Amino acid sequence: MTQMTLIAILLGTVAAGVGSVWLAALLGFAMLARYTQHMLSLAAGALMATAFMNLLPEAFESPVDAHQLFAMLLAGLVFFFLLDKAELWHHGHEHHHGEGHAHETAHGHAHLSHASAAAHAGGHHHHHPAPRSGGWAVLAGDSVHAFGDGILIASAFMADMRLGLVTSLAVLAHEVPHHIGDLVVLRHTSGTQRAALVKVSLAGTVTALGGLVGYSLLTRLQDYLPYFLVLASSSFIYVALADLIPQLQKRLGLRETVTQVVWLLAGIGLVTLVVSGLSHGH
Repeated sequence: MTQMTLIAILLGTVAAGVGSVWLAALLGFAMLARYTQHMLSLAAGALMATAFMNLLPEAFESPVDAHQLFAMLLAGLVFFFLLDKAELWHHGHEHHHGEGHAHETAHGHAHLSHASAAAHAGGHHHHHPAPRSGGWAVLAGDSVHAFGDGILIASAFMADMRLGLVTSLAVLAHEVPHHIGDLVVLRHTSGTQRAALVKVSLAGTVTALGGLVGYSLLTRLQDYLPYFLVLASSSFIYVALADLIPQLQKRLGLRETVTQVVWLLAGIGLVTLVVSGLSHGH
């Protein structure tokens, strides 16, 4: 069972870390970046559903006192807020500040706010190319974030196989729009699409390293698994509410608003269907 869990962690982390890069390349390089806004809505729904309907219930079924878990949830939200402020998790600026936005993209530690660069790529195309050294800042930020994702995915698989699969899917969904932005930046700093794809894919493999480290830690710290699940939840909730939802909160027509809501509900429904299907199969 332990070996199966390790294999599942490796598959889940590779799918989330590298699979999201290739899916982003398919969308971005195929000039389908207009779907990025839909991916943001889908990812927000998937992250919230995974946190509130799967990770948190699993954590609260443990013998750990509920007050301690809620305290951990609060501490996690504050922690990710501080990382956001310190620009270690991602840079905190939207990419619609005119002339400076390409420079900010290159030097920000990457996360989902890159998605706004991709969403507006059709109109801007980064006319002010980023410095060549900026690409390494993006890759460094990607690697740190991917390592954290790997630990969160490992904690979910250690709790339950189905929970691990749903968590991997949620991470994959929210990494796609993020990686579209990364590929736009790296294409400028690397010169070719292939080089950009290889570099971002290599950064994505760090997710598997995070999974291995998480697995090693949790086999020794099994009693702390509920805390890791709550920490994963706080990460997902923070990303959804502080990063994704604000990018969708803009004045739109009725049709566009309905489309956003439909994709948000689709993200929730997708997680629900996956969990339901796996439960029946199990």
